Amino acid sequence: MKYEDFNDNEALEQLRANGTRVVMGRLDDVINWGRSNSLWPLTFATSCCGIEFMAVGAARYDFSRFGFEVTRASPRQADFIMVAGTIVHKMAPVLKRLYDQMAEPKYVIACGGCATSGGPFKNSYHVVKGVDSIIPVDVYIPGCPPRPEALLYGMMQLQRKVKVEKFFGGKNKQEKKEQE
Repeated sequence: MKYEDFNDNEALEQLRANGTRVVMGRLDDVINWGRSNSLWPLTFATSCCGIEFMAVGAARYDFSRFGFEVTRASPRQADFIMVAGTIVHKMAPVLKRLYDQMAEPKYVIACGGCATSGGPFKNSYHVVKGVDSIIPVDVYIPGCPPRPEALLYGMMQLQRKVKVEKFFGGKNKQEKKEQE
């Protein structure tokens, strides 16, 4: 097709300006749509936030309608880890090992006040002051414990983040972090 016959030349020029080839850009969109709508969580629930995560998986809130259908107990089959609850220093190496065993690309959601900042236990000697000191966090969900609606919103934010990544058209998010 000739350039003049293409109806949406502005979108074509925007893609070219970003350095993305047109075919690869559309393949990115299709692949990332599929990836974002089939994310499998690995649960790492240690306290009350875990019960809220169970409520999100139950019939009333039902996160399977958003593509989070399969909750995995194996890190090698999961796409993201949902850290829900208090993380103590004895548990930190276990969390790091689970994160390292996950396949690339991998994501982390910190759920609740304890996982994001230590919560009400932040001044105690045994609690980690946020899981971002152990593993990189992609989405933070505030609350103590967060409502199921907040959990769904945080999971949808992760979906939005996955949709905008480049799969073919450039460097992936994980590769960029390793090179810096």
